[in-house]
Parts: sequence; C-alpha cells; structure tokens
Amino acid sequence: MKIAVIQGPNLNMLGMREKHIYGSMTLDQIHAQLKGSADQNGIELEFFQSNLEGEIIDRIQECMGTVHGILINPAAYTHTSIAIADALKAVSLPTVEVHISNIYHREEFRQKSITASASTGVVTGFGPFGYHMGLIALTQIISEMFNAQQQQASAVPVEEENTTE
Repeated sequence: MKIAVIQGPNLNMLGMREKHIYGSMTLDQIHAQLKGSADQNGIELEFFQSNLEGEIIDRIQECMGTVHGILINPAAYTHTSIAIADALKAVSLPTVEVHISNIYHREEFRQKSITASASTGVVTGFGPFGYHMGLIALTQIISEMFNAQQQQASAVPVEEENTTE
C-alpha cells in the first residue's frame, strides 16, 4: 500500500513557529515517526511539502494511479482553496485531512474547512499524533475498499434455470 503525505504552507517551519499552538516537533521529526509506523505495517509513504498552492495541486493530480490514498494537511489553504478541494475530488482517492491544532478552537476564519468536503475524514487537534490517527484511518479505509473489490471480483454470477419446456 502506498500513501502520499502532502503538507501545505508553513509546515516546514514547525518546531520554530508558534510552539504554543503547533508544539516543538519539526516536520522532519513528524515524518520520521510516521515512516516508522508505516514501515512496521508494510506501508510505503511519499512525503511532499510546499508553500505554493499550484505545486500542491500538481502533487495531488500526480497521485492518480500512483498511490492508494492521500494524507493531507493543507494548512492555511484549508480555509481558502477551492482549487485544492477540486483536485482532491478529481483524483477520487481516499483522503484524510489532518490538522495539528484544533481548528474549531482557533480564530473564526480557521473554523471552516473548504478541503474537508473533498476528504473522507478529518483529524484535528491531536498534535503530531493526529498524523498517526489519520494514517490508521486511511489504511483501514483503503483495506476495506480493496476487500470489497476482491469480493466483487470473486463473486460468480448464478445463471437462472430455464423453466420452459
């Protein structure tokens, strides 16, 4: 199973910015912990971070046909980017949105997620551990989809008996 982990603007500044909100872990530390969990479960992760909306959209589009799901923290674009939401909808992959802080305990403008409408689920407010929660949820969703596809493929259609003589 392969999952893209996409990080939005300013997340490259984790560990240095607003530690009272985001904690002291750097993005590299979060990725290292997430990779350790993924490796233990046979999951391949691809990490990407950009401060540019267009680059994030390009990366989402590149996910089509190359990964099984997306774990995304759109950061500030959560509240503004119809384009990222549209890209997530276009690729039609299971997607879990993650936020380190609880966006519902923040400023009013941060309490609406435009990108959540394109996500399978949202994890918010659990700090860096939220990425692990999102990964667990996403792998479960992908596994259930895979199992459903396997069951459909192995179902043998029953032929109707001809009752006319």
